[in-house]
Amino acid sequence: MADSVRRVVVSGGSGGIGRALVCAFASDGASVVALGRDSGRLAALERETRAHGLDVTALVCDLTDEAAVAAVSRTVGPASVLVNNAGEALTAPLPATGLDLWERQIRSNATSAFLLTRALLPDMIERDHGRVVFVASTAALVGARYTAAYTASKHAMLGLCRSVAAEVAGTGVTSNAVCPTFVRGPMTERSVARIVERTGRDQVRAEAALTAATPLGRLLEPEEVAAAVVYFAGHAARAVNGQSLTLDGGGTL
Repeated sequence: MADSVRRVVVSGGSGGIGRALVCAFASDGASVVALGRDSGRLAALERETRAHGLDVTALVCDLTDEAAVAAVSRTVGPASVLVNNAGEALTAPLPATGLDLWERQIRSNATSAFLLTRALLPDMIERDHGRVVFVASTAALVGARYTAAYTASKHAMLGLCRSVAAEVAGTGVTSNAVCPTFVRGPMTERSVARIVERTGRDQVRAEAALTAATPLGRLLEPEEVAAAVVYFAGHAARAVNGQSLTLDGGGTL
């Protein structure tokens, strides 16, 4: 049975997409817990949202640490919605991809989602109600040069989403994913900066190189990703399970 006031947990809650997710759910009346590692940004998010009367709690947690995730899950308590949004993007040609980079990407993007889902899912199943949404990437669907570790980690995230969906099929719990292209925010800003550093292009041309990768012809706004996640988390999507929604203007078919 659904909660009267939804408790929504958003990992990577203080980044560009994370902030949009927190605000979207909180503005809709949910009690939102934002998880992340940047204490300063999390504290600022909590202050700003509470100043607008929104029910937002920010908690610092290393989501790649099993004990830390178990502890924060006990603090959070039962959740109606879990959004696995935490992650990062590091790039390098395959010969230059060290084991440390590979393992860091897997931990940040896939292990974090695994640990948090494993911790919060049993209560959803017990209550026969819950939504798990994974913020993956178009990299979960295709391969690209210089992104072996990142792409593998996002494929792992999407595989986890589908495996969870298979386990909860026939219950009141669903598991789905959104797969956006480049989104305006800190992660994309870092990608643009790397292009500038490596190619000598200015920022405008570097950003254009990213947006040229899809027919969308622009960066996605974080609010567009949040809208897709909110759909999967809502009552109208209760029959949707194990699906991925691609947000790139039709570049991945």
